[in-house]
Amino acid sequence: MTRVAVIGAGSWGTAVGAIAAVNADAVLWARDLAVAAHIEDQHSNPDYLPDIDLPPSLHATSDLVEACTGADVVVMGVPSHGFRSVLEAAAPVIGPDVPILSLSKGVEQGSLLRMTEVVADVLVNHRADRIGVLTGPNLAREVALGQPTASVVAITDPTVATELQHLFMTSTFRVYTNPDVVGCESAGALKNVIALAAGIAHGLGYGDNTKAALITRGLAELARLGSTLGGDPMTFSGLAGMGDLVATCTSDKSRNRTVGVMLGQGRKLDDIVTEMKMVAEGVKSTAAVLELAARHGVEMPIAEQVGAVLYDDRTPAEIVPALMLREAKPELRGVQ
Repeated sequence: MTRVAVIGAGSWGTAVGAIAAVNADAVLWARDLAVAAHIEDQHSNPDYLPDIDLPPSLHATSDLVEACTGADVVVMGVPSHGFRSVLEAAAPVIGPDVPILSLSKGVEQGSLLRMTEVVADVLVNHRADRIGVLTGPNLAREVALGQPTASVVAITDPTVATELQHLFMTSTFRVYTNPDVVGCESAGALKNVIALAAGIAHGLGYGDNTKAALITRGLAELARLGSTLGGDPMTFSGLAGMGDLVATCTSDKSRNRTVGVMLGQGRKLDDIVTEMKMVAEGVKSTAAVLELAARHGVEMPIAEQVGAVLYDDRTPAEIVPALMLREAKPELRGVQ
């Protein structure tokens, strides 16, 4: 695996491109010609990772076909709402054996498909065991700055998993493998909804006890649904589950938590989204998550309250009382 194409030059796509450039020939696709030119010539991405130097070995282009042609690995760093259309445009030059990793932590609206399922839907002849995800507690700016962290490559082909592990491993970015694509991917998508709730609690002025309770019970919710979808319950206690959930719910660098904080402070969702340059996946995927939960008969009270704020004009101040006054019940072990 000597050539890696990273599709999407947002903060996380750019950070992963920089990681890939350590061990391979890496090219980053940016939709915006000016962004691609700046990365290529100035070795920085001022729109998404300002003041961070990117390795000169990381190349950039705004030509999607050029980026993907001849790639040994394709990494999809496109948000869920644009994922399918970009992949369809690149499909003719992606071979059926090429490993494809998704960075997107969302669920496609309408179809309710996870991004690996979208890949399989678009690339009908692609090897299913070579479609996976890279996920974990990976806030893009910290990764780009070289702060130590760990991540998970989830893909079912064990040989490819090991190759990808070595490809992305650096002195500050430790990579583990996991064959549980469903569990790792669903955890990444579902935790964004819980991060919105944690942000709302912070914006309302609640303390650490409240946020700890939301995170813990939020983990139970995402584990319930993720396990029902076919994930291994053990996955949710690892980097892709608890690790990512803690980082996203507690960091002021988290886009979803930031949206929640501003909602808790009384800001309107439309105003918040308009001002944000980056996509907060939870805003779009909460509805799809709730549809999935309803389809599978899984109870997700925190997600339901977040959805009520996002879509039903419920005030953030109503969330905590609605959760606290639910029917009393035991704390069951596992993912029940």
